[in-house]
Amino acid sequence: MIGYVTIGTTDMEKSKAFWLELLEPLGAKLLMDIGRIAFVGEGMDKPILALCTPYDENTPDHGNGNMLAFPAGSREKVDELHARAMGLGASDEGAPGERMPGFYGGYFRDLDGNKAVFYQMG
Repeated sequence: MIGYVTIGTTDMEKSKAFWLELLEPLGAKLLMDIGRIAFVGEGMDKPILALCTPYDENTPDHGNGNMLAFPAGSREKVDELHARAMGLGASDEGAPGERMPGFYGGYFRDLDGNKAVFYQMG
């Protein structure tokens, strides 16, 4: 249902390096890079994370309540990927743990302040 989600960045090279290294264990790779926008994912036929410098050249914003959610595949993988994000310079928004029955997640913000979570359901 989702084709791609776009997040803004102030430094495309740092953003690409962060997200590519972070999501590599989930099979992500650089699919396309056309300067001000780059597409990261498993394939063009699957949901994609798009990184971009805003078209209007204004500062990128992240909205309160907006968040990227990545299924990790297991609670152990949530722990691993959250730690990986911290090692890449992300800021902690909530250590991995059970948030409600059946939902385990670890929250962080990327180098530009975009909020994300690695999660496992069940």
